[in-house]
Amino acid sequence: MTVAVYPGSFDPITLGHVDIVRRALRTFDQVVLAIGQNTAKAGRHLFDVETRVRLARESLAGIEGASVDVIPGLLASYCEQMGARAIIKGLRSGTDLDAEAPMALLNREIGGPETLFLVASPAYTHVSSSLVKDAARFGADITKFVTPTVATALRAANGKN
Repeated sequence: MTVAVYPGSFDPITLGHVDIVRRALRTFDQVVLAIGQNTAKAGRHLFDVETRVRLARESLAGIEGASVDVIPGLLASYCEQMGARAIIKGLRSGTDLDAEAPMALLNREIGGPETLFLVASPAYTHVSSSLVKDAARFGADITKFVTPTVATALRAANGKN
């Protein structure tokens, strides 16, 4: 069985993330959406890790081969533990590549598997968790960008029930 790990903070998971999982499953038997604690985003998460795991599991429900887990430490070590053949990253723009390439090189140098980049589907190139959170904060309709469960959680987090 071939396994790939799709790491990120997923605060929250979007339909763009779900699309990357579906597309990665065309190549791999199992894709683990692995929620990490990004030190650069420490203290800036809207949802705690347990909520992000729940929202991700509900968003990926019914997708055979998809699972959700938490990365307890270093991504390269986690990938080794999982027997992952690749790290999956989605790219929306060249800016994403500029940010992701050094991490991919470092992960490879410290023993992690190769990172494979999937270009975002055109419908999601403008969708990011940060932008969705900002739109939801001001009461915008974000149902085109997230699952109904995530939309409900965002409304509740922003007091917009």
